[in-house]
Amino acid sequence: MILRRLLALVRKETLQIFRDPSSIVIALVLPVVLLLLFGYGVSLDAKEVRLAVVVENPTPAASSLVAAFGDSPFFRVTELRHRTEAETGMVAGRFKGMVVVPAEFAGKAGRGAEAPIQVLLDGTDANTSRLVRGYVEGVWGKWLAHEAGQRGASIALPVLPEARVWFNPQLLSRNVLVPGLIAINMTLIGTLLTALVVAREWERGTMEAMIATPVSVAEILLGKLVPYFVLGMAGMGLSVVLGIVLFQVPLRGSLWVLTAVSALFLVGALAMGLLISTVAKNQFVAGQIAIVSAFLPAFMLSGFVFEPSSAPAWIEMLSRVVAARYYVTILQTVFLAGDLWSVILPNSAALGVIAAFFLVVTLRRTHKRLE
Repeated sequence: MILRRLLALVRKETLQIFRDPSSIVIALVLPVVLLLLFGYGVSLDAKEVRLAVVVENPTPAASSLVAAFGDSPFFRVTELRHRTEAETGMVAGRFKGMVVVPAEFAGKAGRGAEAPIQVLLDGTDANTSRLVRGYVEGVWGKWLAHEAGQRGASIALPVLPEARVWFNPQLLSRNVLVPGLIAINMTLIGTLLTALVVAREWERGTMEAMIATPVSVAEILLGKLVPYFVLGMAGMGLSVVLGIVLFQVPLRGSLWVLTAVSALFLVGALAMGLLISTVAKNQFVAGQIAIVSAFLPAFMLSGFVFEPSSAPAWIEMLSRVVAARYYVTILQTVFLAGDLWSVILPNSAALGVIAAFFLVVTLRRTHKRLE
């Protein structure tokens, strides 16, 4: 390998990047757009859930319970008198749940007898319904404790939980989504961008002209990897800055660890993109292959939104060959927990194996001939 030829190829690819606005858009503009969309538009938190509270017999006790639900930041309460109104609202989608306070509630509560309330939830969104159920139970428990304190009594509970949330005490979904989104951005920059750009060279015939020169296969691949590696790391840096400054996501680990792991993941993504372009040699086909083989697995099987361990066994096994799964785990650990080497090292080793695999396969599949 001759350094002078390699630097010439790197310069040629760098000039091509600046001449092609789509490369800049994919590497720098698209990550910003995705971060803004997911950071502000997507939330797994259940707040201000529309809740109907049916009070069949208005009494001070029932009004106190309604006020307890209204004071909760998790609910936007609508008080009704008839159960049918709440049921109609749930069917129409105006309410995500309803709490029925029966007419005999106050009398039973005043005598110290069991005074149950009924909770009905909209199960079309299973995750939200589970959260709402927990919130309702929490409000109900606090109200019981408050009423008992007002009467000078106490509530005997068999277990008194004291919950502490580690790493993400505010339970903000953006603290989990933003680090995972960095992996999605890096997948797009590394795999999709290189697959499209190199396939375009095959279509235009410039790759054939390059093959006719004395450069080696290794020089061609490195000449294409280096500029897009720099571009990808710039996109990663921009995403990290936006996540920390704009969305207030904490970075408790080392920036150097984050950079090193991101570089390792990006090398594998770039090699995968080069392999796709070598096999497809057509922009449309290369784009489709990149989306199906890289972007969709990174989105669905990496733990960005869905935990792979909760999927069927064969899906969980399939996710083990997806590099983004290990990268997302490291990102969430470095951002929220810190430099936990028991997590970082084995996942980095997996990223290294995947990157080496794609580099070797790409090198063997790329030939200086047209057939």
